[in-house]
Amino acid sequence: MDWYEIKNWLELSTGLPRDSLHIYAGIGVQLFVALVSRRSLASTVPWLFVVFAAFANEFYDYSVVQAPQNREAIYFAEAISDIWNTLLLPTLFLVIARFWPNWLTAKPKKRKN
Repeated sequence: MDWYEIKNWLELSTGLPRDSLHIYAGIGVQLFVALVSRRSLASTVPWLFVVFAAFANEFYDYSVVQAPQNREAIYFAEAISDIWNTLLLPTLFLVIARFWPNWLTAKPKKRKN
């Protein structure tokens, strides 16, 4: 079973559209690399792994799926959309963890009644 078949199996077995799977994969890769490398989400290392994984996946898709010549622009637009979906939340996590870490870890302030 190659990577393309695994992705098809995941889509069919979960019932999730591929766009959703890209989002979950991006977050999953970032959290997994942060855990294994013992780095914070504020580090660029987990995020760079997500970038690498997103581009490697799209390169693999482009090399496996042979688009008809009149549909190459559509395949390219789908690849851009996939990369966007994969990187959006990991980039948001990186920016928040780096510039506003208290936003994620601060205790809520008690309200005065």
